[in-house]
Amino acid sequence: MRRLAAPLALSAVLAGPAWGAPERPPVVQVCATTTDLKALVEEVGGDRVKVESLASAVHDPHAFEVKPRQIAWLKRSELLVRIGLDHEPWLARVVAAAGDPRFAPGGAGDLDVSRGVALLQSETPRLRADRRAHVHAFGNPHYWLDPENARPITAAILARLARLRPQERETFVANRERFLARLDAGLTRWEKSLAPYRGARAVVAHESWPYFAERFGLAIVASIEPTPGVPPTPATLAELVRRMNTSGVRLLIAEPWSDASLVREVADRTAAHVATLVPSVGADPSAFDYLALFDLNVKRLSAALAP
Repeated sequence: MRRLAAPLALSAVLAGPAWGAPERPPVVQVCATTTDLKALVEEVGGDRVKVESLASAVHDPHAFEVKPRQIAWLKRSELLVRIGLDHEPWLARVVAAAGDPRFAPGGAGDLDVSRGVALLQSETPRLRADRRAHVHAFGNPHYWLDPENARPITAAILARLARLRPQERETFVANRERFLARLDAGLTRWEKSLAPYRGARAVVAHESWPYFAERFGLAIVASIEPTPGVPPTPATLAELVRRMNTSGVRLLIAEPWSDASLVREVADRTAAHVATLVPSVGADPSAFDYLALFDLNVKRLSAALAP
């Protein structure tokens, strides 16, 4: 038996993972606050990351219910990637419940990707009547809806992943380069599709679209919400309809969770075409990744603007 056991033990050693090459380090567990950031982390990290989004693609970012499984995932993670600004007012509760100082703003495990982005609407904080800072008070947080902003976002993700797994840096760099090549092809495609409509004026249901509009040459002239997250009064709605009819604005951009009856009322009273655009990866089955999100939105916008 001893003579039989010795060769078996040797063959087990030779077949083990340590023979010939060192074991790869474990994948990086990442918590992203949105499905858009999850998609971008996965583009850079590839199979070397495992990512969970705290918020679903169809949630209201201003009224989000924290669940125990999300707190548990954050506790197991090495990195928290967030939109920043005031887009995640619920995040402080999650971080406090996790009880890990690494994920506090500026902590070793915290990555706020807004820091490398040129923000819009950041000149003057908007205040409520009671003087508390209102939603979007630090600049519009929907910056991922300009596809060019995927460059600084993925650069920040790459730098942090490489710090956590320096031996995987070349893999992360190659993944990002492949993604940017696909992004450049997408930008060429999207700009060509929307070129005939540059300068088109639109009213939006919610102020999610200034970055998208600036990238593709649209002019957002008003929002159904007089301030972000605040529904219009009958008087402000009547004034909006009057202005749209006077100036001939015929495009209304809604979102999947917009108040459908309100959007339809405005469209009926102005003869505007409604384009329901998707602001996040996964909010529509066709928006299955970051680039598909723009393919879908450009297609829907082109259909609404076509003669």
